[in-house]
Amino acid sequence: MSNRTASRPEDVLPDHLDRIEVDGLTLRKGTVAAFLRNAIRWTDPATPPDDRETLSSAIVEAVPALRTLGLLVIFEARDPELRRLIADVPEVGRI
Repeated sequence: MSNRTASRPEDVLPDHLDRIEVDGLTLRKGTVAAFLRNAIRWTDPATPPDDRETLSSAIVEAVPALRTLGLLVIFEARDPELRRLIADVPEVGRI
C-alpha cells in the first residue's frame, strides 16, 4: 500500500490482481459486492427457503474476509437475523 492519506482501490488490490493474501486468508475481488447482493436477497421475505439456505452459506463463507478487511467493524447489519448469522461465524483473524 502507498503512504497516501486515503486508500484507493488500486492500493488495496492492484488492477492486475484478482486476489490477495492477508493473514493467511485469500481476499478476492468482488467479495464485498457479492456479500451485499447475497445479504439483500437473504433479507427479502420473498426469497424461497432453498435459495435462502444457499445464500446463508455464501454469506457465512464471506464473513472472515469481510472481518479481515475491517468492513464488519465499521458496518453492522440492520436485520437482526442477518446480524446473528454473521455473529455466529467463528473469528479467524483481523488486520
